[in-house]
Amino acid sequence: MNTANDFETAASRTETVAEFDGHKRGFVHRLQHLLHTNPSLVPLIVLVLSTLGLGLYIDWEPIKVSLGIARLEDVSNGSYRFFKSFTLTLILQQVQIVGVLAAAQTLIILTAGIDLSVGAIAVLCSVIMGQFTFRYGIPPTFSIMIGLAVGSAIGAVSGFLVSRIKLPPFIVTLGMWQIVLAANYLYSANETIRSQDIAAQASLLQFMGTKFTMGGATLTLGVISMLLIAFILAYALKSTPWGRHVYAVGDDPEAAELAGVNRHRTLMSVYMLAGLICGFAGWVMIGRFSSVSPSATTGVIGNIQAITAVVIGGISLFGGRGSILGALFGALIVGVFELGLRMAGADPQWTFLLIGVLIIAAVAVDQWIRKVSI
Repeated sequence: MNTANDFETAASRTETVAEFDGHKRGFVHRLQHLLHTNPSLVPLIVLVLSTLGLGLYIDWEPIKVSLGIARLEDVSNGSYRFFKSFTLTLILQQVQIVGVLAAAQTLIILTAGIDLSVGAIAVLCSVIMGQFTFRYGIPPTFSIMIGLAVGSAIGAVSGFLVSRIKLPPFIVTLGMWQIVLAANYLYSANETIRSQDIAAQASLLQFMGTKFTMGGATLTLGVISMLLIAFILAYALKSTPWGRHVYAVGDDPEAAELAGVNRHRTLMSVYMLAGLICGFAGWVMIGRFSSVSPSATTGVIGNIQAITAVVIGGISLFGGRGSILGALFGALIVGVFELGLRMAGADPQWTFLLIGVLIIAAVAVDQWIRKVSI
């Protein structure tokens, strides 16, 4: 008993030698940490604010009538133009191709790479789907599968050159963009397959353009597919070992290999999956435009549009940080500005100016967030 009492007495006299700094974190640091742990929060806030801002500007007169500030006979336009289901779902329809391409681009950028060929791959896959059906008489179902396989194969080649040959992703995909674009024109002989021919003989190719109405909102299967791809990839990246490997390779490939991550296998899976998604974007293109054209602008500017959506969506160009949902929000932000400014009667150049500002601001915010100490 005496020994126990002596021990308690000694323990009560111990002095603190060292302790962790318990100072309270300021608001800025907490905000920085919040944005670091939720990378899609910034583009979501920008999307909401831009939608509200443009909507209030465009629909101010009917809003005044609804609030009783003005009478219907005193305003020039008493009906809503922006804040209605048709307009808001039209934005989704306009960004469906870019949204799918942005999902593929996000996977590559998360591994600290970049893919300049996503748009060209999508166009080539759409051309293959169309030409295999009309030139060779292959059923549309198999033509679509062949187009998806070609997209995956192109991704596999790029992934092999990056992971095994150790070539920079920028150089590999820049070269692949030129190769795929040239192959597209050479193979198709610049022949366009018309909408009426597809509808009459191979309507399955236009399947992604199927429209249906829900409570006044008009959606297409392409839009639904874009949303499904985003949510499925978001789950896979966040809740599966493969997703953790993707982030690990993008953040620090050497540390990832020391931790047992197979860098080559991870990169190959990412590039092949991105190629498959690009092939799917080609199918969505046919549904959106109802025709197959090797001269579709997506082959040239689709790459830039996808990168723009990804950067505005808060995905770090240094790899290892970001969210597929952020890329989806980024694509929607661009769609809101393009349609909103057009409805407001603004010069189209303002769209490019604001998107350019958003790109620079997004990178600056990313640099600021990366400085957070966890």
